[in-house]
Amino acid sequence: MRRVSRGFTLLEMMIALAAAAIVAAFALPGWHSQIARGHRIDAVAALYRAAQYVDAQGAAAASLPASIDQAPPSGRAVYRLKLRAADESNGGYAIVASPTPSGPMRADPCGAFVLDATGVRSNEANDAAIAGVAARDCWKDH
Repeated sequence: MRRVSRGFTLLEMMIALAAAAIVAAFALPGWHSQIARGHRIDAVAALYRAAQYVDAQGAAAASLPASIDQAPPSGRAVYRLKLRAADESNGGYAIVASPTPSGPMRADPCGAFVLDATGVRSNEANDAAIAGVAARDCWKDH
């Protein structure tokens, strides 16, 4: 009489779990970096939308309306946008996209994204940001 196998042995299960753990160990960091890149792209797109709004409103724009003061535009905010007043260096205004304090980008090394009226793009480090990240690295592919 032959015995019919109806399931996995403990050894087969452990091998499958080990293989899944190895794949996850390599895949998760890449996945997290792609998610962060997507959030950064949302922040940059929101900055350009806000700049279009301010340019269209001219001097009448004292603040950003609720429809364009966050990134992504709907749902839970990952970045909050604020309009800064004119000074001698920004050409009329600057818009800052800062990571929310409890959001997934709060410790992002890029910190806050800044776009001014002259088109100059820069970054400001937040408390949790890692120093030494070049602005061109944060703005690339955007």
